[in-house]
Amino acid sequence: MRILVVGAGAIGGYFGGRLLEAGRDVTFLVRPRRADQLARTGLSVRSRFGDVDLPAPMVMAEQLGEAFDLVLLSCKAFDLDSAMASFAPALGPDTAILPLLNGMRHLDVLERRFGGRAVLGGQCAISTTLDADGRILHLNDVHSLSFGERDGSSTARVAAIADHFADANFDSNASNTIMQEMWEKWVFISALAGITCLMRAPIGDIVSCGGAEIATSLLDECATIACGQGFPPRQPAMQRFRATVTMAGSPFAASMLRDIECGARTEAEHIFGDLLRQDSDPSRYPILRIAYAHLLSYEAQRARTHTE
Repeated sequence: MRILVVGAGAIGGYFGGRLLEAGRDVTFLVRPRRADQLARTGLSVRSRFGDVDLPAPMVMAEQLGEAFDLVLLSCKAFDLDSAMASFAPALGPDTAILPLLNGMRHLDVLERRFGGRAVLGGQCAISTTLDADGRILHLNDVHSLSFGERDGSSTARVAAIADHFADANFDSNASNTIMQEMWEKWVFISALAGITCLMRAPIGDIVSCGGAEIATSLLDECATIACGQGFPPRQPAMQRFRATVTMAGSPFAASMLRDIECGARTEAEHIFGDLLRQDSDPSRYPILRIAYAHLLSYEAQRARTHTE
């Protein structure tokens, strides 16, 4: 199976690196700046599950020729259009696209461009970032990836992907409930990103200042929206999410907070805006609306700064 990983950033670089480490046929589709960096340093991962230092097989968009069997897509939601244009030449009639983006809008966008059959459902649970030298730093104790047909069916291509992922150094799961898992992740990241960005602090600091109830109220708002769309979060998931956003002393914060701290663009529209638009009466979700407005205010300030 030939696998094209779109980008070699914190997410794609981690899972692609683990597949490369396991001897899989992996190629990274990268932009010139990242290509120069990888040419100098190779693909470098630092993780409690084992470090990776390997040469990275790379290709630029204009160099794509033969079709790949699987495209692993992990770009930011606001980069999806440019990413689709870059990897389109790598698609054949049987290529599967496995997206690991946040939210749900990307599924419709990919389907409109490439057709519904090409697009799998997928989600991952991991906290990673890039350091100043471009190394991928794994920040937590989780590195899982699940995927499946969006209609819940069991297919030969999902089984083949599962076989290729099976002995790589991360937790993988072929799922018949991938849409449920994606909704549950959307609920969680909306609550986590919402509370940590709103308070500009990690969970432990928020809890120590009496903010645990605000965090759980935000979580409940997000879960209510999912329920209205026919994907009520399952009880074990909600128990994990509630424990995470109320954990005393926890240093955990959403990657979106790191984006704000370094002045980067955020996925506010794709996480908060799209979630609110799932309900015809967004006024029922006051904390989520405040978090969304807070991020839009940040984006407005950032836009002015970047144009001045």
